[in-house]
Amino acid sequence: MQLSNSEEQLMEHLWKLEKAFMKDLLEAYPDPKPATTTVATLLKRMIDKKFVAYNEFGNSREYYPMVKKTAYFSKHVNGLISNFFNNSASQFASFFTTETNLSTSELEELKKIIDSQIQKKKK
Repeated sequence: MQLSNSEEQLMEHLWKLEKAFMKDLLEAYPDPKPATTTVATLLKRMIDKKFVAYNEFGNSREYYPMVKKTAYFSKHVNGLISNFFNNSASQFASFFTTETNLSTSELEELKKIIDSQIQKKKK
């Protein structure tokens, strides 16, 4: 199950806040803020998709994420690799490093990350 762009934006706020009432979510948005009804509709869809749940306190609902950010984006990246790069992480890495205009320092940082992962796998 996937989130729309507007649902992802709301989810980003919820991941940052960890738990939030409607007013907290609205405050997290930059101006111009969306209408309360828009956020309520997004939350309902996200609850139906099992991305968000809530606890009730009287008339108020405190929302919280049901999916961890890393799990959500990991699934996205793996789907991207599967669908666009013939399930080849090296094809993805090649595309990513050549087509995203990374600086030398960013490439060096990626190399350190990769070298570190290689060392972990060897142990």
